[in-house]
Amino acid sequence: MTEVLFIATKRPDLGILADSVRKFRDRDATVFLTGTFHVLPVEEELSLMALEGVHQLPRGLSTRSSSVRRKAKASPAGMRVWLQAQRDRWLRRRALKAHVIVALDPGAVYTVWRLSQYNPAAEAHFGIAAALTALDKLTRQGAVARQAALPALGAVAKDVRRSIDGIPAAMMRTATARPVMRSALGARLWRSAVSAPGVPVKARVAASRYVAEGMQWAGRTSGAAIALTTAASKIPDPAVRAELLDEGVMTEIARGISPRDLRVAVAARLAQADEQYAKGHHEAASEALNRALFLDFHRVLHIDQLSSPLAEDARNYTKRLQGSTAFQAVSRPRGRKTPAAAPPKDRPLRLLVTTSANANFLQHVLSRYEDHPQVELRYLDLAAQRSLKRIAWAARLMLEDRLADGATDYQADVERLMRPYLDWADTVFLDWSVGPASMLTTIDPGDTRIVVRLHSYEAFTRWPHMTDFSRVDDLVFVAPHVKDLVTSLVPQLQGAGAPRMHVLDNAMDLSGFVVPKPDESRFNLGLIGVSQVAKDPLWAVEVLKRVRAHDERYRLLLVGGDMDPKTSKATAEYRTKFERELAPLVESGAVVRLGPTDDVPGALTDIGVIISSSVREGCHVGLMEGAASAALPVVRDWPFYAGKPNSARTLYPEGWVVGTPEEAAQRILDATSTEEKWQKAGRLASEHAVSSWDWDVVQKQFDRLFLDEV
Repeated sequence: MTEVLFIATKRPDLGILADSVRKFRDRDATVFLTGTFHVLPVEEELSLMALEGVHQLPRGLSTRSSSVRRKAKASPAGMRVWLQAQRDRWLRRRALKAHVIVALDPGAVYTVWRLSQYNPAAEAHFGIAAALTALDKLTRQGAVARQAALPALGAVAKDVRRSIDGIPAAMMRTATARPVMRSALGARLWRSAVSAPGVPVKARVAASRYVAEGMQWAGRTSGAAIALTTAASKIPDPAVRAELLDEGVMTEIARGISPRDLRVAVAARLAQADEQYAKGHHEAASEALNRALFLDFHRVLHIDQLSSPLAEDARNYTKRLQGSTAFQAVSRPRGRKTPAAAPPKDRPLRLLVTTSANANFLQHVLSRYEDHPQVELRYLDLAAQRSLKRIAWAARLMLEDRLADGATDYQADVERLMRPYLDWADTVFLDWSVGPASMLTTIDPGDTRIVVRLHSYEAFTRWPHMTDFSRVDDLVFVAPHVKDLVTSLVPQLQGAGAPRMHVLDNAMDLSGFVVPKPDESRFNLGLIGVSQVAKDPLWAVEVLKRVRAHDERYRLLLVGGDMDPKTSKATAEYRTKFERELAPLVESGAVVRLGPTDDVPGALTDIGVIISSSVREGCHVGLMEGAASAALPVVRDWPFYAGKPNSARTLYPEGWVVGTPEEAAQRILDATSTEEKWQKAGRLASEHAVSSWDWDVVQKQFDRLFLDEV
C-alpha cells in the first residue's frame, strides 16, 4: 500500500483536509499527518478522518542549543520549521517509508524538500492536487519510482500561478531558499518552472525574480541570470522582456562577471527604443536607449577586466548599435551654421580650458597660457557649479534631446548656461571626451572653435557615441593606437565631416625627473600606479618572481594608492587575488608598498627599473616619467593593442617592449647584470624621454594647435 505523509505548519481547514484524506484513501493510500500547529485542540476531529496516524512536531526550540536558536532567529520561516522538526524520530521514520510527502502550506515546503533528500525515491510536492496527480502516476506505473526532489514541475507551475493571487512573498522565498537552489536538481526544476507553458506573464515575472533571488543566495549567480533570461524568452511584451533581460545581465555584472546574454539584453533595449521612437515617445525611447548604452559599455565589461570585447573586435561590437533607428537618430550629425573663426589678429586669443573634476593633465597647459602674451585664459571646472554639473552628465536628457531634434528643456538649459562662456571664448579646450563633450555639442557653438582631447579611458565608454563630432573642430588624441580604436568605433569620425584629428603627447615636465640614483636602486623594480585593474600589477609580480629566482636582491616598489573594492565586484576580486599574492612577498621584503605620494621624482630616485604592466594605456605617464629618471624601461606589449598597426611597440623605442613576463625578466637581468650596463641603458632612456616628451618639446605642439591658423 502507498504511504502518504502530510506536513503542515498551520492548522489546515478540517473540511478540506477530510475530503483530501478520503481521496487518498479511495486510491488505497494510507495517510499520516504531522505538523508544528497545535494538534491537541483538533485531535478529536482528526481522529474521525481515517488518518493512519497523527503526530505533534515540536512547536518551538526550547530544547535546542542557544546557537541553533540564534540560527533560527536569523532564518526564514520555513527554515525555522525545519530546525524545530529535524530531530523528531517519528517524522524521520515516516518520511523514510513514505511514497509521497506533501507540504500542506508554504511554511512546510522547506521541510518537505529536506526530507526528500533523505528519501529521494519519494514524490515530494506542495499542495493536495499535485500530490494526487503524483499518486495517480505511481498507481499507473504499478510501482514506486524515483522522482525529482521538491518541487515537482507541475506543482511549481501551479504554485507560480497561485503566488500572484495571494500567496505571500515569504512562501516563494522559502520555497526557493538557499539549500534548495544549491541542489542542481532543485535549481534546474525552478528554472524549468519559470519557462513552463501557460503561466501568466505577471506570475512568470514574479516567480523568475524569486528564483533568481534564491539562486543568488545559493551562490548560483549565472543560474540566477539564466532564470531571468529564460523567463524573458517566454514573455511577448517587449518592455517586460527587456526589463527581465536587463535584470539578468545586471545580476552577473554586479558579481563582476561578463554576462553571457549581454547581446540579447542590449538588442531588447534597442528594439524597445526603436519602437518608442517610431511612436514619437521620445522620453521612453531615450530611457530604453540609455539602458542599452549603459549595459553595452558597462565598466565591468571593458574597464575593470583584463580584456574587453571592444578591443577584440571594435567594429563588430558596435554593429548592433548602428542598426538601431533610435541610435541612428542620436548619432546623426547636426553640424554648425557657421565655421569657427580664425584666431584674432588684433588681440590675445580668448582660451577657455574646461573639464569636470579631472584636471590631472592640465597643470602645465594652464601654467603655459595664464601668462602667455598671446592668450587670455579662463578655466572652468564644470563640477564646481551644481547647475553645470547637472547638465554635464545628464545622459538620458542628452539622448532625449537628440531624439526630439532639440525640442526639449535640456537644450534650452545648456544654451542658457553655456552660451556666456561660448560668447566670450574664441577657443574652448575641453579635456576628456566624456559627458561634458556630449553636453557641449548639444548646441551650435556659433563661431567658437571647439577642441576636445580624448585620452584612453573614454574609448571604452558610451560618451563618444553620444557626442556630435560635427560640432567639434579638433579632436586631440594622446596616442596613435587610441586614435585607431576610437575612429573604428564611431562612424562620425570616419567620414568627410569628421573633425581635424591630432596626436599630442600629454604635458609632462620630464626634465625635473632627471636626478642621480644610488647604485643599489639597480635592483629595485618600480610600478607607478596600481589603483586600477588595467594596471595589472600581478604581471609585474610574475616578473619579480622570475628575476628573484636568479638574484634575491631584486625588489618591487609599488607607488600609488590601492584599488578601491567599491568600484565594482570585478575590481574587488582582482584586489583580493592581488593581496593574496602580495602578502608573503611583502613579509619577506621582496615587495615594498610606498603608497600614494606627491613626490614622484623623489620616489623614482630609488627605482632602477620602471615597469609598465598594463593591459591598456594611452601613453602611460608613469612609465615616461620613470624613463626620464634614467630607470630601465620595461613595457608590456599592452594586450588590448598588441599586434595592431599602432601599439606599445610603435609608441616606444625598439627594445623597450616585451611580450611575456619571461621576456621582461630576461631584459632586466641582461641590462642590470653590471652597473655600467644599467647606467648606460638608463641614460639612453632618459635622453629619449626628455627629447621626445618633455613639456619644452610638447608645448610647441599646443602652441600650433591653439595659435596657428587652421
